[in-house]
This record gives sequence, structure tokens and C-alpha cells, in this order.
Amino acid sequence: MRQVLVLLHRWLGLFTAVFLFIAGLTGAVISWDHELDEWLNPQLFDSETPGERMSPLALANQLEATDPRLQISFLPLHHEEGHALTVFVDRMVNPATGMLYDTGFNQLALNPVTGAVQASREWGAVSLSRENLLPFLYKLHYSLHMPDGFGIELGVLFMGIVAIVWLIDSGIALSISFPRRRSWRKSFAFRWHKGRNVVIFDLHRSGGVWLWLLLLMLAVTSVSMNLEQRVTRPLVALVSDLTPSPFASRTPNATENPILPRIPREEAVRLAQVEAQQRGWTAPPGALFYSVEFGLYGVGFHEAGDEHGAGLGHPWLYLDGQDGRLLGDAVPGQGSAGDIFLQAQFPLHSGRIAGLPGRILVSLLGLAVAGFSATGVLIWSRKRRRPAAGA
Repeated sequence: MRQVLVLLHRWLGLFTAVFLFIAGLTGAVISWDHELDEWLNPQLFDSETPGERMSPLALANQLEATDPRLQISFLPLHHEEGHALTVFVDRMVNPATGMLYDTGFNQLALNPVTGAVQASREWGAVSLSRENLLPFLYKLHYSLHMPDGFGIELGVLFMGIVAIVWLIDSGIALSISFPRRRSWRKSFAFRWHKGRNVVIFDLHRSGGVWLWLLLLMLAVTSVSMNLEQRVTRPLVALVSDLTPSPFASRTPNATENPILPRIPREEAVRLAQVEAQQRGWTAPPGALFYSVEFGLYGVGFHEAGDEHGAGLGHPWLYLDGQDGRLLGDAVPGQGSAGDIFLQAQFPLHSGRIAGLPGRILVSLLGLAVAGFSATGVLIWSRKRRRPAAGA
């Protein structure tokens, strides 16, 4: 039986090695994506224009009035001192062609005083330019930039499958790391003075044993984030009630057939704020998004400067874009055990559940994942060469 498990570990590990090496290295970097992005691209984030700043809602309205090709998809509702207002936009349909306008960007930096567009980029573009580097690495991490097909995000699906294989292989790896019960301490040891090959083997086996629970957490959260609707929610629903998602109850429209809102975003924010006050929430509206595919608004609540937050994140309210009806919510720490489990997946995977120490830990784990992939390939390559050397 052990021989079968060793073979399984070898071939499952070889299948995932390249993809986990990429995911590990990119994950170590994107733990700091906001800080690195601001350092690399001050034109997208900084603004020192003197004068009175316009409200984010007024800036959004001015942008759409100036450029009717655009519809705001994500809007911060706070200004950050010394910063531009960075928004995401959807492209509208060109009535002359029936196709989406080709703008070449989906993210804009607005001067908070004048409303002028001071920088733009296509977030997630396949490019290693300075302005696109961090979004490129972020999307590479979870999708490898594979093109979509058959109405499916193929890259997200594929990396989810890789994560499932990784999860299965993690269990196999732990079982074969302890060949004999009496000598279990050896599986935790690093024999630093036994030569290069032994050190590589111990880094792969013993390092994996020491970090096994943390690596398991990364594998589980990877499956959850890439395959939430296909795998995680159905499995969790078998053991716990789940609060229905307003997205799950609606069939999304094609991007060429957007559902435009009938109520203005100001009204959506006002309605959400009234609901939040009735619930006793004290944080102000901090961000707003509108989904043209689902026809709904989302309003998040947090203090200025706490956009990314720690713990389980911020509460959100979802409203119908046609009549403002409350469609649902996402309140960290509330709901069934299954709801809270799902809420914890991104905070755990990113380390943000533990604030700065958690992000540092996840960044180091990303390097470890890349290291385990590399050492696994080295061990396989050495064993593969051994028969040839004997011949």
C-alpha cells in the first residue's frame, strides 16, 4: 500500500508542481499588492492638488456624464488624504454596433478636486509593464491568465482543480512521511550535515510535516475561492444551512446586455444607510459597487482608511438596482456555521484574518509552497537519473 501512495504522491506532485510554484511565488508577492502597487504607480494613487475635494458620488456622476461609454462598477465612498479616487468601470454598449466600447481600461484614477482622469489601466491585462505588474501577478495567481471559453472562466476552474489535487496529495504526503511509528521523530528532523541530496529531501519531507496544517489551510481555501459555487457551497450545504446569496437567485445577463440601474447610486447609498442604522451599525458607508450582470448594488460599511480591513472583513448590504429593495446581506461573524466558514475563506487565504502578522505568514508560506514544488521535482529528477547512472 505504501508503494502505491508513494507513486500517487510522485505523480500528483509532478502534475501540480509548476502551477503551485507559480501560485506560491505570486502569492508571496500579492500579499503586499496594495503597498507595492502604490509604490510602483504613484500616478494611479497619489494626488496633491490643492482645493476642496468633490464627494466620491459627485466625481462618479461627473465621470459618467463626461464619458457615456462608462458605468461605474466600484466606487470608494471615502477620500484618503493625499490620494486620488481610484474607481473601476464597466464598458457600455455602443448603440451603433451593439458591442461593448473598446476603451482599453477598466480602472481610473480621478483627481479628487477637479474630477479629471489622471491615470488609467486595464486591471488584469497580460503585461509586465510597471503599471500592470501587480494586477498581472494577482490574476496569474488564481487563473494563469487562461482565456475564458464555453462561458466558463477556464483558468479559475483549472486552478481550482489543481487545488483539489493539491488537497488530496497533502493527505497522501502526510501518510507517507511517517513510514515507521517508532521513528516518528525522524520525520521532523533536518539533517543539515548529511549532504545536498539529504538536505533537499528533508526540506521537502520534514518541512512539509512542520507546515502541514498551514499548507492544508491554503489548499482548502484555494478550492473554496476558485470553486465556491461548484464545489464548496454544495459540500458545506450538506452539513450546515447556508444563507441564500442574492447572486445565486439571479441569472446573470451577458456583458453585451447590461442591466442598467433605475435608481441612482445616491439613493442606493441612502437606503443602505437607513437599513444599517436600523440594525445599529455605526460605521459609515465605505464603498459601493454595481453589477450590470446581476442588476444589483452592494454597499459596504467601514471607516475611512480601513478599506482592506482585518478579521472577517466588512458588512455589506445588497439592493435591487431597479427599485432599491433589500436583497440580502453579508455580515462577518453572523449566520450559520457554514456561512461563517465561507466568510473566512479569503481572510484565511490572504492572512488578513490576523492582520499584518497573518499577511507576513502567508507571504512566507507562499515561498514555502514554491520551495516544496521545486524540491519535489529535484528529488524526482535525481531518482530518475539513478538507474541511468547504474547502466
